Amino acid sequence: MATKRHHHLCSSYFFLLLPLLLQFYSGESQLQFNYYAESCPKAEDIIKQQVINLYNKHGNTAVSWVRNLFHDCIVKSCDASLLLKKAGGIVSEQASERSFGMRNFRYVDTIKEALEEECPVTVSCADIVALSAREGIVMLGGPRIEMKTGRRDSKESYFTEVDKLIPNHNDSLSTVLSAFQSTGIDVEGTVALLGAHSVGRVHCVNLVHRLYPTVDPSLNPECGEYLKRRCPTPNPDPKAVLYARNDPETPMIIDNNYYKNLLNQKGLLIVDQQLASDPRTAPFVEKMAADNGYFHQQFSRAVGLLSENNPLTEDQGEIRKDCRYANSNTHNVY
Repeated sequence: MATKRHHHLCSSYFFLLLPLLLQFYSGESQLQFNYYAESCPKAEDIIKQQVINLYNKHGNTAVSWVRNLFHDCIVKSCDASLLLKKAGGIVSEQASERSFGMRNFRYVDTIKEALEEECPVTVSCADIVALSAREGIVMLGGPRIEMKTGRRDSKESYFTEVDKLIPNHNDSLSTVLSAFQSTGIDVEGTVALLGAHSVGRVHCVNLVHRLYPTVDPSLNPECGEYLKRRCPTPNPDPKAVLYARNDPETPMIIDNNYYKNLLNQKGLLIVDQQLASDPRTAPFVEKMAADNGYFHQQFSRAVGLLSENNPLTEDQGEIRKDCRYANSNTHNVY
């Protein structure tokens, strides 16, 4: 009798917890491969072709797509909140200091327009962010990543959360590891994600503290001289386009040269260099420096996890008509 009662109580608790468990897992589980197979079967091909076209005209767009994914997904949700412009009380996340140097947002509109012609109000801007990053990674010589779709778009910006959730350029490694851990990415995955620093550039305003008044002794002297040539003043104009390449040898290829540079004390940002010296991350740096295939494997895994961070699905959010504005604000700008 007692056994039956205990079984009944356990069953009752299970059914009480079931809705909570379903709610916890609903966002990620509702994403699926080929989400648009019926509603817009050409969607992924359209995004791919637009990314290729834009890359051929403006090569740096590929780097922008990768950075967009990081900035959008690490701030609460992969929901295209990053793309929202100021309108109807919304303060754009693009106005944050953490978004300094981000560009090419206007070309997201180019991709959206092509999709709207094929399937009006069907493909979310959040999925454009994710899939354009996937295709951008390929254009940059990185791995092709299988990516789920079905995200919906946020109706609000999280401007006040950006500085809290996106690590600063020179935050400590512990801060960076903690930020990624909050999205379900482990230490190995974080080391791989930072390999995205193998492409693009770092603005001098984020470097000069390592160069003046004296060069940081942890920097390779040859690298220090290169950086001082790129950043010749300790007080660069933030509006001037003064920068150094993350990887001067293969600046537009996502490869393991980044990790080789770290082992030679050529990391531009403090967190880059800490990867090679911290016992939590150094073994992964060494392994990725020795094996590009392993780096690409872990990079793919980490990007996939990041792209599925707390998405809006089903009746959450909306499908924006214009990626720059929530649907309720489109009448204010047209």
